[in-house]
Amino acid sequence: MNKRPRILILGGTGEAISLTTEAATRFDIVYSLAGRTINPALPEGVTVRSGGFGGPDALAAWINQNHIAAVIDATHPFADRIAAHAVQACADAEVPRLKLLRTAWEQTAGDAWHRVADIAAAASLLPTLGTRAFLSVGRQELGAFSDVAGVALVIRSIDPPDATDRLKGAVYIAGRGPFTTAQESALLREHDIDVLVSKNAGGAATYPKIAAARAAGIPVIMIDRPPPQPSPIVSDVTAAVAWLDRLGG
Repeated sequence: MNKRPRILILGGTGEAISLTTEAATRFDIVYSLAGRTINPALPEGVTVRSGGFGGPDALAAWINQNHIAAVIDATHPFADRIAAHAVQACADAEVPRLKLLRTAWEQTAGDAWHRVADIAAAASLLPTLGTRAFLSVGRQELGAFSDVAGVALVIRSIDPPDATDRLKGAVYIAGRGPFTTAQESALLREHDIDVLVSKNAGGAATYPKIAAARAAGIPVIMIDRPPPQPSPIVSDVTAAVAWLDRLGG
């Protein structure tokens, strides 16, 4: 019996978990997580690796040492550093690489988007659009808002932040998604939110907050994605599985 090809999946997203679940029956999967990500529920037999690789050269060496047949980068659309490392490492290691990238959100009728290039631009624009903001940018980006004056900040997180990570004066609420549009609308009303700050993460799981802001007539500061890495790129798990199957799984 032939040994199953070993595949490295750079994870941390719902799509990565779905892909791993789909592919684990035919491939030997190594699922890589960033150090601060909570371990997901994965099929039996999947190897979970936590922590960084130490840069593209170290990643290329790890790929070769662990006999990786292919790499699928299914990290968050804003995880541009690891995405760039994966491109370089796979080229150096001479193994195929695929980017699984969910489709970005598009502005639609009724939306009041203010698109900005990065988190710093979002923080600079914020005081001109509202006085009570719901921040949905990820806890590692919150420091950009530490000097914003005249705006009350509401931040939702799965786990309570460490005292050293808290923004002075911000209101922290606990919650684990996915959330419905009705739930997000209730949150906006409860906290008198008049502006939402969000990354353009794409996908259906976190879109309800955008729909809720539209329904309430609340402006959204939408942070654009970094430029995508080179092809091949697919936007859904089915296409990623098909790409793996073409490799001979």
